[in-house]
Amino acid sequence: NSMFLTDIYTNKEMVKMERTVEVGTHQVMLEEDGVKLSLTVVDTPGYGDAVDNTDCWEPVVEYVEEQFDKFLEAETRVKRVSLPDSRVHACLYFIAPSGHGLKRIDVEFMKRIHDKVNIIPVIGKADACTKEEIGLFKQKIMDQIKENEISIYQFPEEEENPEPSIMSKLPFGVVGSNIVVTNDAGDRVRGRSYPWGTIDIQDQAHCDFSLLR
Repeated sequence: NSMFLTDIYTNKEMVKMERTVEVGTHQVMLEEDGVKLSLTVVDTPGYGDAVDNTDCWEPVVEYVEEQFDKFLEAETRVKRVSLPDSRVHACLYFIAPSGHGLKRIDVEFMKRIHDKVNIIPVIGKADACTKEEIGLFKQKIMDQIKENEISIYQFPEEEENPEPSIMSKLPFGVVGSNIVVTNDAGDRVRGRSYPWGTIDIQDQAHCDFSLLR
């Protein structure tokens, strides 16, 4: 919901959401600056929660492959059939903010899907760690990704841009929020309030949400 500034999941749906590794899809029409985009979010809300997670990635891999097969079949027919493009174009892989690096299940999942879809690694609930801890955690994750020869999405670089590259920010450390709060300066921002201050999820000094978006 935070990423697209719209309700993909309503509060009622989130309460009733079943923890399952089965693939679920949610469709929403987004509009920003007059441009409309039909978005399909594919989710497995119970992924990795079981006691035995053996082969728990299989439903996801099968779903991705099925969508490619459907698209290819429609494209190769003598009389082409106009079908909505249901291929999965990107995988936002959320990593728990443990600080201990990738778990075996994370590595195994990404190794099985990295040649089928663009993987973008994301650290969720990044406000659970300090800025220093997030920096070390990011480096550890990227070292593991390189060590295990996992391909992730390569963001295009702008040669004349003096700012640090987007690739140097991976994995993105993000904080989500569906509410608007007032920060110490009196500004209304989308974020979270804590006894020690306010997080503005669109401020890159606080988290990488705006980069991911």
